[in-house]
Amino acid sequence: AAPLIAELERMDASVMDEAFRLRRDFLAKQLESLVGRVIVLEGTNLSFDEESMALFDIVAPPADERRFKEALARIDALLPPGEGTLIERLERFKKDLVIPKDRLDAVFAAAIAEARRRTKEHIPLPDDESFTVEYVKGASWGAYNWYQGGNRSVIQINTDFPTSIDAPLGLACHEGYPGHHVQNVLFEQGLVKDRGWIEFTVSPLFSPVSPINEGAANFGIEVAFPGDSRRVFEREVLYPLAGIDTAKADAYFEVRKLMRELGSAENEAARRYLGGTITADEAAAYLSAYSLRSPERSRRLVTFFDQYRSYVITYNVGYDLVKSYIIKRGGTADRPKERWEEFRTLISLPRVPSQLR
Repeated sequence: AAPLIAELERMDASVMDEAFRLRRDFLAKQLESLVGRVIVLEGTNLSFDEESMALFDIVAPPADERRFKEALARIDALLPPGEGTLIERLERFKKDLVIPKDRLDAVFAAAIAEARRRTKEHIPLPDDESFTVEYVKGASWGAYNWYQGGNRSVIQINTDFPTSIDAPLGLACHEGYPGHHVQNVLFEQGLVKDRGWIEFTVSPLFSPVSPINEGAANFGIEVAFPGDSRRVFEREVLYPLAGIDTAKADAYFEVRKLMRELGSAENEAARRYLGGTITADEAAAYLSAYSLRSPERSRRLVTFFDQYRSYVITYNVGYDLVKSYIIKRGGTADRPKERWEEFRTLISLPRVPSQLR
């Protein structure tokens, strides 16, 4: 890797267009990430932050537990009073919001169709692009996009746990439109087919592109469903399809917004667990306390830490990075056309996090 990095650095940037400079810088960061990954696999003991910087070109800020407690207090006020812990009360509240298994596919299909329709209004896609959905069990993740090439993806949904009514639209956007499926289609069309850049037929998971991919997939939900439109679509379309009463829809939407403020608790649990300062059981307890996951879901997330290590930061740190970058470039909530354009440009060209900061 080192001679290849040196060769890239010797190239004359003054004769390159922007896309080619991005390609060169992206390849250099990918090679540096490869070195970091090999070092980790060989047993070098990097700290959590050193590892995340080496692999993903980004570091998660320290957790603000005071902010977690403030969000938890506001969630507590939104939930119906009752006995038990806050998690137990939340689980009782969500019990009536679980999609029956025989309606799951219909709800996902409606969510995917609307996410696709909204995305295609702003991002041109090939006529033959598509993806199929598979329902699986036993994975450490909730959903996964396996891009097949040729504008097609297989998206797997983990059904180990009951699926709440908010999941289909979030996953349709994150894994599909305008998330990972669209990202991969645009890379294949614009970089591989149009420019012949063969390296983009491979997408390393432990890579500086991951915070941008995951961050854009998360932020893409807000791009496709801005303001109150997600709440309205779920309440008017998805709730009836699932046969779920809409009485709790508004309160649940507000709870979910507050739960986003708890996202960085995952980073801190992983930092402490992978750094060896807490055990797996203590990491699960931390997740239950600060991210309001049930004990079972918390333990599953710890198995994700075991498998993917510092990758966990790519979701929420990547979201903050992408959102901030697009807003700074004029893609504010009150300028949806500009927001879509900045979003499309970002996911069409190879970039790394240090270029967005």
